[in-house]
Amino acid sequence: MEFLKKLGVKKKNLGASTGLKWYGSEKGEELKIYSPINGKYLASVYQADEKDYEKVAAKAHEAFLQWRKVPAPKRGEIVRAIGDQLRLYKNDLGKLVTYEMGKSIQEGWGEVQEMIDICDFAVGQSRQLYGYTMHSERDNHRMYDQYHPLGVVGIISAFNFPVAVWAWNSMLATVCGDSNLWKPSSKTPLTAIAVQHIIGDVIKKYKLPEGLFSLVIGRGSSVGEKMVNDNRVPLVSITGSTGVGRKAAQKIAARFGKAILELGGNNAIILSPEADLQMALPAIVFGAVGTAGQRCTSTRRLIIHESIYDKVKQTVVKAYKSLIIGSPMDQKNHVGPLIDKTGVEDFMNALTRAKNEGGKIIFGGKVLEGKGYESGCYVVPALVEAENSYEIVQEETFAPILYLIKYKGDISNAIEIHNDVVQGLSSSIFTNNLREAEQFLSAWGSDCGIANVNIGTSGAEIGGAFGGEKETGGGRESGSDSWKAYMRRQTNTINFGTELPLAQGIKFDI
Repeated sequence: MEFLKKLGVKKKNLGASTGLKWYGSEKGEELKIYSPINGKYLASVYQADEKDYEKVAAKAHEAFLQWRKVPAPKRGEIVRAIGDQLRLYKNDLGKLVTYEMGKSIQEGWGEVQEMIDICDFAVGQSRQLYGYTMHSERDNHRMYDQYHPLGVVGIISAFNFPVAVWAWNSMLATVCGDSNLWKPSSKTPLTAIAVQHIIGDVIKKYKLPEGLFSLVIGRGSSVGEKMVNDNRVPLVSITGSTGVGRKAAQKIAARFGKAILELGGNNAIILSPEADLQMALPAIVFGAVGTAGQRCTSTRRLIIHESIYDKVKQTVVKAYKSLIIGSPMDQKNHVGPLIDKTGVEDFMNALTRAKNEGGKIIFGGKVLEGKGYESGCYVVPALVEAENSYEIVQEETFAPILYLIKYKGDISNAIEIHNDVVQGLSSSIFTNNLREAEQFLSAWGSDCGIANVNIGTSGAEIGGAFGGEKETGGGRESGSDSWKAYMRRQTNTINFGTELPLAQGIKFDI
């Protein structure tokens, strides 16, 4: 494919890079990548081993020691150049995101645009790494706090957003004075290789330190373990399952490292009797079937007041019947493939469990076969009537399954159902009742890191901090003051007088 050549992706690729050099060996384990769109072979990667990791990690640390001395606004100029370079490759990189991951081409281009947007945000942030000045209780003293670069930032990303989440972390880390070490998902390594080539052009042009942007593609049990246990990596940002995050966080904490965790989501939309259903419908459907239900913010539960339940059910079923399933390269199609056949198995197993617990499948739930579906990764999105208490409803299934759940009484009952899961990422309510909306956003409302009114759960702008609570992990990425996670905080006190008074009026005479 021509776009692969433009992005520097070869038929066979090495799995580790410092931005200027590539490491690895064709004797390494070969990871073959097939497109979920049609099952066709794209390219392969020779996975990095622990020796390769040591090489790139050492270079990343060396790069940090140089980069932290560069003034933050000048770091921002480099990020600006990266954004400009991404603009040149947006079309081709977006295509690769779609071919390798399976999301719609609009979403593929949108993901690259998200990378460009966070570059723009980070450029501005490079001049706003603010600290505070405090009044001292002691005469002739001044107190203030400031933020310093942290070190090498490890980034472990997931397949569903193969490039955007890396950019959320790396662009902010870069303006904060850190270097970056990226371990992408083994399901989508080609997009990471392409990004590394794009970044490499900027590194060469501006003669940046080798290792400022490093890449290592390999098994979690080898290079992943090395990263989470590496004292040279003070912060590791992990996007993935709750199980993976829990194990990694314990190891990072054991060495007193920092972790940003973006883990499971079990996101719900509440439909109040006073909801604008015409507005809510596209939010529900896109939230549930967009990216084939493989977003951490995908809508998984629809909590509907009993007075409008039947009407909503009929409307949603009708909308699902109109969905067009097929190649994500065709912009007329609404739903593309799951990432692989393992995803299909998870989809089918979840539906079996839902039925065994008493749920009723009212639409979809089939695997598609025949022309156009040769990869075996296409399914018909499912609607299931269920109870929030079902074990399967309590879990996150990374597939297009939407559970319809009925609530009675006032909005407090809906919020109680909404919060009764272990995850806490994204949430939404549709209502034209101001009191209901404000209660949903109150301290006794949604317990999620993201809470929306009259928009869906899926999709986020880079200007806001992204992340969740409970078993979602508690970290924040992207906008707002998320930059602080990539720096170390320091409190400074300056005595510009001729005496040495102690705090709290303590006397110590010698």
